Amino acid sequence: MITLQRQEQSFPKMMQREIKHFMHHIALERGLSVNTSSSYGSDIQRYAEFLTAHNIMSFGQAATKHVLDFLAVLEEVGLAITSRARYLYSLRALYKFLSSNDFVGSNICETVDLPKSKRTLPDVLSIQEVESILNEPDTNRLDGLRNRAMLEMLYACGLRASELVNIKQRDILWDIEVVRVFGKGAKERIVPIGTTALHWIAEYQRVARPRFLKPNVESQDVLFLNQRGGKLTRMSLWNIVHSAAFGAGLEERAHPHIFRHSFATHLLEGGADLTAVQEMLGHADIATTQIYTHIDREYIKEVHRSFHPRSMVVGSV
Repeated sequence: MITLQRQEQSFPKMMQREIKHFMHHIALERGLSVNTSSSYGSDIQRYAEFLTAHNIMSFGQAATKHVLDFLAVLEEVGLAITSRARYLYSLRALYKFLSSNDFVGSNICETVDLPKSKRTLPDVLSIQEVESILNEPDTNRLDGLRNRAMLEMLYACGLRASELVNIKQRDILWDIEVVRVFGKGAKERIVPIGTTALHWIAEYQRVARPRFLKPNVESQDVLFLNQRGGKLTRMSLWNIVHSAAFGAGLEERAHPHIFRHSFATHLLEGGADLTAVQEMLGHADIATTQIYTHIDREYIKEVHRSFHPRSMVVGSV
């Protein structure tokens, strides 16, 4: 029986050196974010522990069979196909690096694949639901004013959670009403930001942010601060979204990323060009953006069913 378990001892020195070289490569040469690099490291460490448990002392000693066995164990312990696909992607990147730099003889992951999962449509809030969440924070409170500004910006720009918490004050170009965003892989993009979001950000900067600043805390010009003067975490943002959604009666559906889905969908429903939405979202591949066109088509069909006089007529004359 093949098992996947944590080892009390560290894995072999050869593996440690190989992992060190790979992590250095992705951090410095590929320019990946800290979160992405950490995910690679976690996946590969678990694979290394699996190999060590089966007396394999280096990645070069493993064969395609071991990769398949590892993925099979991940399935046995209940990991979803999307999570297993992420592990495989990490291992492909590892073996591509190792084979290119002669640490191993070949890339044993080249012929390994996972069955494709059914792509589900992301959940989307209606415009009215978005507005009810945005109106929930108490803007008479310092933290409520900050939260309102964060939620407005999240929806106005379609930002990822990590992008929002890392926005600097200097990234907002007030005169041309755009914000400079650094997305995955530190790629920069320019996203328009509406006057409503700018209003609340200006109010937050005028009233609340100076009160959050602490003399001995380095904020590095980060826009949104916690009450200790430091940068907010993604978990803090999740809690802010959940609290506002709870007040609006939508806590079961709302999370930071749903604002991004809603941003894209509402733009397309309003007639926005798909490539323009792709650029605002920072998608490298337009196929990623096209999933929102399916949502848009469902909206259009619903409009037709609701308002066309013959949409529900059965039979003929």
